[in-house]
Amino acid sequence: MSYQEPNSLPDFVSRQVTEARYFFLNLKPNRKSKLEVVCGGVERMRPDYLVQRNDFPYYAIEFVTEGEGVLTIAGKEHALSAGAVFAYGRGAPHTIRNVSSSGMRKYYIDFVGTRVPKLLTEAGLLRGRRNYEVVIVGGQHELSDLFDMLIREGLEGGADTADVCETLTHLMMLKIKQRRLAANTTLPRAYTTYERIRRYIEENSLDLHTAHDIAVACSVTPAYLSRLFGRFSDDGAYQYLIRRKMNFAAGLLVNEGLLVKEVAFRMGFPDAFQFSRAFKRVYGVAPSRLAGANS
Repeated sequence: MSYQEPNSLPDFVSRQVTEARYFFLNLKPNRKSKLEVVCGGVERMRPDYLVQRNDFPYYAIEFVTEGEGVLTIAGKEHALSAGAVFAYGRGAPHTIRNVSSSGMRKYYIDFVGTRVPKLLTEAGLLRGRRNYEVVIVGGQHELSDLFDMLIREGLEGGADTADVCETLTHLMMLKIKQRRLAANTTLPRAYTTYERIRRYIEENSLDLHTAHDIAVACSVTPAYLSRLFGRFSDDGAYQYLIRRKMNFAAGLLVNEGLLVKEVAFRMGFPDAFQFSRAFKRVYGVAPSRLAGANS
């Protein structure tokens, strides 16, 4: 288990997890600010995960990416699965329970602010003062990317961290508004498979080289892999893999100042020419054009 945490976790953070990543900015925020981020993270629940709260000190948004669970809030039960987004806050008793054997995986962000009720209402997560809703979103990877960026910024810290996290949280609520699906919509089971494979590519892009590699690693046929990405993505599986590789390569060129031939070797390309051609297909410019790169 890997935690980034203060000396002791706040009482409202559950210990019933098998893995987690947290950041903490300010546990005593200014509630009169327009929007201020308190903390956030991502966690995978234990099979017996059960959280029962009569109150909560902040507003919160949670986003389920894997597994299944049940949320009880305002006397109503809501089934949770991949793509479910829900919110809660002060004066809103709630229970969150895992019901999947592998444990639900979810992101969360806690925050305060005078603008929050309006933003939550516009996102479809709040009706009236305390009637919190569950919404289902499409384009889940977009929301996952925002949460990952938020966690990364929160962990890195710095003079502008609070402002950056505030902006990302606002953008997240706009993205939920944009991507939420019609009421009572359920995502097809195939979408969960697609998300699982997409996340595997993200986490293992340096070890994958072909669409066949992806299919084998994720226990699907190449044909089914092609159908999944054709249905749920603007890119094919191989194109998505190449984009992830080139994103990493760009970081090596810009941040570490490596030579193009050195990056090509790190990325597993047979030579700098083939790497440069792949890089240019993604970014439209040769890798040698990036700051810090020397070919």
